[in-house]
Amino acid sequence: MLNKSLNLSKNIFNANIKTASTRDGFGDALLALGKENKNVVALTADLMESTRVHKFAKAFPKRFVQVGVAEQNMAGVGAGLAMNGKIPFITSFAVFSPGRNWEQIRVSVCYSNTNVKIVGTHAGLSADDLGVTHQALEDIALTRVLPNITILAPADYNQAKKAVEEAAKIKGPVYIRLTRNDSPIFTTAKTSFAVGRAQILKKGEDATLIAHGPVVYEVLKAARELELKYRIDVEVINCHTIKPLDEETIVKSAIKTGKVITVEEHQVIGGLGSAVAELLAEKYPTRMLRMGIKDVFTESGDYNKLLAKYKLNSANIVKTVKSLILSARAKK
Repeated sequence: MLNKSLNLSKNIFNANIKTASTRDGFGDALLALGKENKNVVALTADLMESTRVHKFAKAFPKRFVQVGVAEQNMAGVGAGLAMNGKIPFITSFAVFSPGRNWEQIRVSVCYSNTNVKIVGTHAGLSADDLGVTHQALEDIALTRVLPNITILAPADYNQAKKAVEEAAKIKGPVYIRLTRNDSPIFTTAKTSFAVGRAQILKKGEDATLIAHGPVVYEVLKAARELELKYRIDVEVINCHTIKPLDEETIVKSAIKTGKVITVEEHQVIGGLGSAVAELLAEKYPTRMLRMGIKDVFTESGDYNKLLAKYKLNSANIVKTVKSLILSARAKK
Protein backbone atom coordinates (compact mmCIF):
# COMPACT_ATOMS: atom_id res chain seq x y z
CA MET A 1 0.00 0.00 0.00
CA LEU A 2 1.24 3.48 -0.83
CA ASN A 3 2.28 5.71 2.02
CA LYS A 4 -0.87 7.83 2.46
CA SER A 5 0.92 10.40 4.59
CA LEU A 6 2.52 11.78 1.43
CA ASN A 7 -0.85 12.87 -0.01
CA LEU A 8 -0.50 11.03 -3.28
CA SER A 9 -3.28 11.16 -5.84
CA LYS A 10 -6.17 8.81 -5.03
CA ASN A 11 -6.36 7.82 -8.69
CA ILE A 12 -2.66 7.10 -9.05
CA PHE A 13 -3.25 3.94 -11.12
CA ASN A 14 -6.45 5.09 -12.78
CA ALA A 15 -6.45 5.09 -16.57
CA ASN A 16 -7.79 8.64 -16.45
CA ILE A 17 -5.00 10.01 -14.27
CA LYS A 18 -4.05 13.55 -15.28
CA THR A 19 -0.78 14.07 -17.12
CA ALA A 20 1.57 16.98 -17.78
CA SER A 21 5.29 17.37 -18.29
CA THR A 22 7.75 18.44 -15.62
CA ARG A 23 8.85 21.27 -17.93
CA ASP A 24 5.26 22.56 -17.80
CA GLY A 25 5.45 22.51 -14.02
CA PHE A 26 8.61 24.58 -14.25
CA GLY A 27 7.06 27.12 -16.62
CA ASP A 28 3.99 27.63 -14.46
CA ALA A 29 6.03 27.88 -11.26
CA LEU A 30 8.47 30.35 -12.82
CA LEU A 31 5.61 32.63 -13.86
CA ALA A 32 4.17 32.55 -10.34
CA LEU A 33 7.60 33.15 -8.84
CA GLY A 34 8.12 36.13 -11.13
CA LYS A 35 4.95 37.73 -9.78
CA GLU A 36 6.19 37.30 -6.21
CA ASN A 37 9.84 38.26 -6.60
CA LYS A 38 11.02 41.05 -8.91
CA ASN A 39 14.61 39.74 -8.76
CA VAL A 40 13.70 36.55 -10.62
CA VAL A 41 14.89 36.68 -14.23
CA ALA A 42 14.91 34.12 -17.02
CA LEU A 43 17.33 33.40 -19.84
CA THR A 44 17.16 30.90 -22.67
CA ALA A 45 19.33 29.76 -25.56
CA ASP A 46 16.90 30.10 -28.47
CA LEU A 47 14.45 27.65 -26.88
CA MET A 48 11.85 29.89 -25.28
CA GLU A 49 8.74 27.75 -25.82
CA SER A 50 10.50 24.39 -25.61
CA THR A 51 11.82 25.24 -22.15
CA ARG A 52 8.47 26.79 -21.16
CA VAL A 53 9.79 30.25 -20.31
CA HIS A 54 7.53 31.87 -22.91
CA LYS A 55 4.83 32.70 -20.34
CA PHE A 56 7.38 34.43 -18.11
CA ALA A 57 8.84 36.27 -21.11
CA LYS A 58 5.43 37.58 -22.11
CA ALA A 59 4.58 38.70 -18.58
CA PHE A 60 7.98 40.20 -17.77
CA PRO A 61 9.74 41.13 -21.04
CA LYS A 62 12.28 43.35 -19.25
CA ARG A 63 13.32 40.44 -17.01
CA PHE A 64 13.82 38.00 -19.87
CA VAL A 65 16.98 37.57 -21.97
CA GLN A 66 17.12 35.64 -25.24
CA VAL A 67 20.83 34.91 -25.66
CA GLY A 68 20.44 32.87 -28.83
CA VAL A 69 22.38 29.69 -29.56
CA ALA A 70 25.09 30.55 -27.05
CA GLU A 71 24.85 28.37 -23.96
CA GLN A 72 28.34 29.26 -22.73
CA ASN A 73 27.49 32.94 -22.90
CA MET A 74 24.18 32.29 -21.13
CA ALA A 75 25.99 30.77 -18.13
CA GLY A 76 28.29 33.78 -17.92
CA VAL A 77 25.45 36.29 -18.23
CA GLY A 78 23.52 34.37 -15.60
CA ALA A 79 26.48 34.51 -13.23
CA GLY A 80 26.82 38.25 -13.78
CA LEU A 81 23.14 38.82 -13.05
CA ALA A 82 23.41 36.74 -9.89
CA MET A 83 26.36 38.80 -8.71
CA ASN A 84 24.12 41.84 -9.01
CA GLY A 85 21.35 40.48 -6.81
CA LYS A 86 19.17 38.76 -9.38
CA ILE A 87 17.95 35.14 -9.29
CA PRO A 88 18.56 33.94 -12.85
CA PHE A 89 17.03 30.77 -14.25
CA ILE A 90 19.09 29.80 -17.30
CA THR A 91 17.27 27.35 -19.57
CA SER A 92 18.03 25.04 -22.45
CA PHE A 93 17.86 21.35 -23.34
CA ALA A 94 19.82 19.44 -20.71
CA VAL A 95 22.15 18.08 -23.39
CA PHE A 96 23.23 21.67 -24.12
CA SER A 97 23.12 23.03 -20.57
CA PRO A 98 24.94 21.63 -18.62
CA GLY A 99 26.28 19.62 -21.56
CA ARG A 100 27.72 22.29 -23.86
CA ASN A 101 28.53 24.93 -21.22
CA TRP A 102 29.95 22.71 -18.48
CA GLU A 103 33.22 24.65 -18.15
CA GLN A 104 31.39 27.96 -17.69
CA ILE A 105 29.07 26.36 -15.13
CA ARG A 106 32.10 24.92 -13.35
CA VAL A 107 33.97 28.23 -13.07
CA SER A 108 31.47 31.09 -13.32
CA VAL A 109 28.64 29.39 -11.44
CA CYS A 110 29.94 26.67 -9.10
CA TYR A 111 33.49 27.82 -8.33
CA SER A 112 32.20 31.37 -7.88
CA ASN A 113 29.20 29.97 -5.96
CA THR A 114 26.82 32.31 -7.75
CA ASN A 115 23.07 32.12 -7.28
CA VAL A 116 22.29 30.66 -10.71
CA LYS A 117 19.54 28.12 -11.33
CA ILE A 118 20.36 25.86 -14.28
CA VAL A 119 17.27 24.31 -15.86
CA GLY A 120 17.81 21.43 -18.27
CA THR A 121 14.73 20.19 -20.15
CA HIS A 122 14.29 17.18 -22.47
CA ALA A 123 16.41 15.09 -20.08
CA GLY A 124 16.68 11.32 -20.16
CA LEU A 125 14.91 9.59 -23.03
CA SER A 126 12.20 12.25 -23.24
CA ALA A 127 13.79 13.87 -26.31
CA ASP A 128 12.80 10.56 -27.86
CA ASP A 129 12.39 11.24 -31.58
CA LEU A 130 15.25 13.76 -31.60
CA GLY A 131 17.74 10.97 -31.04
CA VAL A 132 21.00 10.56 -29.20
CA THR A 133 22.25 14.10 -29.93
CA HIS A 134 19.39 15.54 -27.87
CA GLN A 135 18.85 12.84 -25.23
CA ALA A 136 20.66 13.99 -22.09
CA LEU A 137 21.82 10.83 -20.33
CA GLU A 138 25.03 12.17 -18.79
CA ASP A 139 23.88 15.44 -17.20
CA ILE A 140 23.69 14.16 -13.62
CA ALA A 141 27.22 12.80 -13.87
CA LEU A 142 28.42 16.16 -15.20
CA THR A 143 26.80 18.21 -12.45
CA ARG A 144 27.14 15.82 -9.52
CA VAL A 145 30.91 16.11 -9.60
CA LEU A 146 30.84 19.89 -9.12
CA PRO A 147 31.14 21.40 -5.61
CA ASN A 148 28.48 23.82 -4.30
CA ILE A 149 25.67 22.58 -6.55
CA THR A 150 22.27 21.16 -5.59
CA ILE A 151 20.64 18.72 -8.05
CA LEU A 152 16.87 18.26 -8.24
CA ALA A 153 15.02 15.77 -10.46
CA PRO A 154 11.26 16.10 -9.80
CA ALA A 155 9.00 13.13 -10.49
CA ASP A 156 5.93 14.91 -11.88
CA TYR A 157 4.33 18.26 -12.71
CA ASN A 158 3.43 19.17 -9.12
CA GLN A 159 6.85 18.24 -7.82
CA ALA A 160 8.52 20.30 -10.57
CA LYS A 161 6.62 23.35 -9.37
CA LYS A 162 7.83 22.77 -5.83
CA ALA A 163 11.40 22.17 -7.00
CA VAL A 164 11.40 25.60 -8.64
CA GLU A 165 10.02 27.26 -5.51
CA GLU A 166 12.64 25.60 -3.32
CA ALA A 167 15.47 26.28 -5.77
CA ALA A 168 14.74 30.01 -5.58
CA LYS A 169 15.22 29.88 -1.80
CA ILE A 170 18.65 28.24 -2.02
CA LYS A 171 21.58 30.66 -2.07
CA GLY A 172 23.84 29.06 -4.62
CA PRO A 173 23.88 26.95 -7.79
CA VAL A 174 21.01 24.56 -8.46
CA TYR A 175 20.48 22.19 -11.38
CA ILE A 176 16.86 21.23 -12.09
CA ARG A 177 16.43 18.22 -14.40
CA LEU A 178 13.19 18.24 -16.40
CA THR A 179 11.55 16.11 -19.05
CA ARG A 180 9.70 16.83 -22.28
CA ASN A 181 6.80 14.39 -22.42
CA ASP A 182 3.57 14.43 -20.45
CA SER A 183 3.66 11.96 -17.58
CA PRO A 184 1.24 10.96 -14.79
CA ILE A 185 0.69 13.52 -12.02
CA PHE A 186 0.66 11.25 -8.97
CA THR A 187 1.55 13.76 -6.26
CA THR A 188 -0.75 16.56 -5.14
CA ALA A 189 -0.31 20.20 -4.18
CA LYS A 190 -0.14 19.03 -0.57
CA THR A 191 2.51 16.35 -1.09
CA SER A 192 5.58 17.22 0.94
CA PHE A 193 8.80 18.25 -0.83
CA ALA A 194 11.99 19.05 1.02
CA VAL A 195 15.37 19.45 -0.66
CA GLY A 196 17.72 16.71 0.52
CA ARG A 197 14.91 14.50 1.85
CA ALA A 198 13.97 11.44 -0.20
CA GLN A 199 10.36 10.25 -0.09
CA ILE A 200 9.33 6.72 0.82
CA LEU A 201 6.30 6.28 -1.45
CA LYS A 202 5.74 2.66 -0.45
CA LYS A 203 7.12 0.75 2.49
CA GLY A 204 8.39 -2.79 1.95
CA GLU A 205 10.64 -5.54 3.25
CA ASP A 206 11.97 -7.54 0.29
CA ALA A 207 13.98 -4.97 -1.68
CA THR A 208 14.52 -1.21 -2.00
CA LEU A 209 13.77 0.51 -5.32
CA ILE A 210 15.18 4.04 -5.69
CA ALA A 211 14.38 6.28 -8.66
CA HIS A 212 13.99 9.89 -9.78
CA GLY A 213 12.02 11.73 -12.44
CA PRO A 214 8.88 10.43 -14.19
CA VAL A 215 10.23 6.86 -14.23
CA VAL A 216 9.27 6.80 -10.53
CA TYR A 217 5.74 6.12 -11.75
CA GLU A 218 6.95 3.04 -13.63
CA VAL A 219 8.54 1.86 -10.40
CA LEU A 220 5.27 2.36 -8.51
CA LYS A 221 3.37 0.35 -11.13
CA ALA A 222 5.97 -2.42 -10.86
CA ALA A 223 5.72 -2.39 -7.08
CA ARG A 224 1.97 -2.87 -7.25
CA GLU A 225 2.27 -5.80 -9.68
CA LEU A 226 5.00 -7.42 -7.61
CA GLU A 227 2.81 -7.27 -4.54
CA LEU A 228 -0.46 -8.38 -6.14
CA LYS A 229 0.87 -11.12 -8.42
CA TYR A 230 4.04 -12.39 -6.76
CA ARG A 231 3.72 -11.41 -3.09
CA ILE A 232 6.99 -9.50 -3.31
CA ASP A 233 6.94 -6.49 -1.02
CA VAL A 234 9.31 -3.73 -2.17
CA GLU A 235 10.09 -0.34 -0.71
CA VAL A 236 9.88 2.55 -3.22
CA ILE A 237 11.93 5.69 -2.68
CA ASN A 238 11.58 8.82 -4.80
CA CYS A 239 15.05 10.39 -4.67
CA HIS A 240 14.11 13.77 -6.15
CA THR A 241 17.24 15.34 -4.66
CA ILE A 242 20.32 13.66 -6.06
CA LYS A 243 22.71 16.08 -4.40
CA PRO A 244 22.77 16.34 -1.44
CA LEU A 245 21.79 12.68 -1.21
CA ASP A 246 19.50 11.61 1.62
CA GLU A 247 22.01 9.17 3.08
CA GLU A 248 20.02 8.37 6.21
CA THR A 249 16.87 7.25 4.39
CA ILE A 250 18.76 5.18 1.83
CA VAL A 251 21.03 3.41 4.31
CA LYS A 252 18.15 2.70 6.70
CA SER A 253 16.13 1.13 3.89
CA ALA A 254 19.12 -0.90 2.67
CA ILE A 255 19.65 -2.28 6.17
CA LYS A 256 15.98 -3.30 6.32
CA THR A 257 15.70 -4.98 2.91
CA GLY A 258 19.25 -6.08 2.17
CA LYS A 259 18.77 -5.51 -1.58
CA VAL A 260 18.80 -2.23 -3.53
CA ILE A 261 17.88 -1.43 -7.14
CA THR A 262 18.22 2.03 -8.66
CA VAL A 263 16.17 2.99 -11.73
CA GLU A 264 16.88 6.05 -13.87
CA GLU A 265 16.82 7.50 -17.38
CA HIS A 266 20.55 8.17 -17.26
CA GLN A 267 23.76 6.30 -17.85
CA VAL A 268 24.37 3.80 -15.04
CA ILE A 269 27.81 5.42 -14.77
CA GLY A 270 27.78 8.65 -12.79
CA GLY A 271 24.09 9.01 -12.05
CA LEU A 272 21.89 8.20 -9.06
CA GLY A 273 22.97 4.56 -9.22
CA SER A 274 26.61 5.55 -8.84
CA ALA A 275 25.78 7.93 -5.99
CA VAL A 276 23.90 5.20 -4.10
CA ALA A 277 26.61 2.63 -4.79
CA GLU A 278 29.28 4.98 -3.46
CA LEU A 279 27.23 5.63 -0.34
CA LEU A 280 26.50 1.98 0.39
CA ALA A 281 30.10 0.91 -0.32
CA GLU A 282 31.17 3.17 2.54
CA LYS A 283 28.23 2.87 4.93
CA TYR A 284 26.55 -0.50 4.37
CA PRO A 285 27.77 -2.82 1.56
CA THR A 286 24.61 -4.33 0.08
CA ARG A 287 23.49 -6.48 -2.86
CA MET A 288 22.74 -3.85 -5.51
CA LEU A 289 21.67 -3.51 -9.16
CA ARG A 290 21.62 -0.37 -11.30
CA MET A 291 18.93 -0.09 -13.96
CA GLY A 292 19.63 2.59 -16.53
CA ILE A 293 21.43 3.07 -19.83
CA LYS A 294 24.20 0.48 -19.89
CA ASP A 295 27.14 2.50 -21.23
CA VAL A 296 25.75 2.74 -24.77
CA PHE A 297 24.49 5.51 -27.02
CA THR A 298 20.74 5.34 -27.44
CA GLU A 299 18.62 5.84 -30.55
CA SER A 300 15.64 7.76 -31.88
CA GLY A 301 12.16 6.38 -31.30
CA ASP A 302 8.87 6.53 -29.46
CA TYR A 303 9.38 7.25 -25.75
CA ASN A 304 7.51 4.22 -24.43
CA LYS A 305 9.27 1.93 -26.88
CA LEU A 306 12.61 3.34 -25.78
CA LEU A 307 11.72 2.72 -22.13
CA ALA A 308 10.99 -0.90 -23.03
CA LYS A 309 14.11 -1.30 -25.17
CA TYR A 310 16.38 -0.07 -22.39
CA LYS A 311 14.42 -2.07 -19.78
CA LEU A 312 13.14 0.91 -17.81
CA ASN A 313 9.39 0.30 -18.03
CA SER A 314 7.35 -1.38 -15.30
CA ALA A 315 7.35 -4.79 -17.00
CA ASN A 316 11.15 -4.95 -17.06
CA ILE A 317 11.41 -3.61 -13.52
CA VAL A 318 9.16 -6.47 -12.40
CA LYS A 319 11.39 -9.00 -14.18
CA THR A 320 14.55 -7.58 -12.62
CA VAL A 321 13.14 -7.53 -9.10
CA LYS A 322 11.71 -11.05 -9.44
CA SER A 323 15.08 -12.37 -10.60
CA LEU A 324 16.89 -10.71 -7.70
CA ILE A 325 14.42 -11.89 -5.05
CA LEU A 326 14.13 -15.45 -6.34
CA SER A 327 17.92 -15.73 -6.58
CA ALA A 328 18.29 -14.55 -2.99
CA ARG A 329 15.61 -16.94 -1.77
CA ALA A 330 17.23 -19.89 -3.57
CA LYS A 331 20.47 -19.29 -1.69
CA LYS A 332 18.80 -19.57 1.71
